[in-house]
Amino acid sequence: MYVILLGPPGAGKGTQAVQTAERTGLLHLSTGDMFRENLRNGTELGNLAKTYMDQGELVPDDVTIRMLLERIGRDDARAGCLFDGFPRTVEQAKALDEALSEQGNEIAVTILIDVSNEEITRRLGGRVSCATCGSVFHEIFNPPNAGSPCCGTVKMIQRDDDKPEAIANRLQVYADQTEPLVDYYNQTGKLASVNGEQSPQAVGEDLLTALQAVSS
Repeated sequence: MYVILLGPPGAGKGTQAVQTAERTGLLHLSTGDMFRENLRNGTELGNLAKTYMDQGELVPDDVTIRMLLERIGRDDARAGCLFDGFPRTVEQAKALDEALSEQGNEIAVTILIDVSNEEITRRLGGRVSCATCGSVFHEIFNPPNAGSPCCGTVKMIQRDDDKPEAIANRLQVYADQTEPLVDYYNQTGKLASVNGEQSPQAVGEDLLTALQAVSS
């Protein structure tokens, strides 16, 4: 079974992907991890991707999909894969569908972790880190003065990409890329949505329910 997990930045998608893969036996396939593995091992595809990256260019979709197909062909992917980080555009989704179809496979379901922009801004905007040791806190969920202190410093800083302007930009990029992708999978009848504003445990249970609905 091949599953795609979508969600905005700050939705907890990465954590849910890892936990869902562990509970279902699906291979968690993060495109970031896949690229790093190919680059580290100096594979043919890794070297090809590096030629584009060294020039500051995006790696072509066909190279990424060739990496994906190689990865899902290994023994540890026999039960299926949970795609995390790909596809990001409708063009990539169509290319992935075509590549899987040539192998006699298809995407079983695409699950959207749905979280409002307001909640995403609250989650990301509250992140701060210790200026000395780098420990990460959250002003609401895990404030610096709660529990054990890190290194004893009192100076907290906020990363540039967690500031309001940056968050708004990230959400706009996500909307521009992902909303058409959500429409694409909705039209194919392969879209499921879970409420990402629940507790992480509740989100995880809803993800399992969505998977069970297509595997039964």
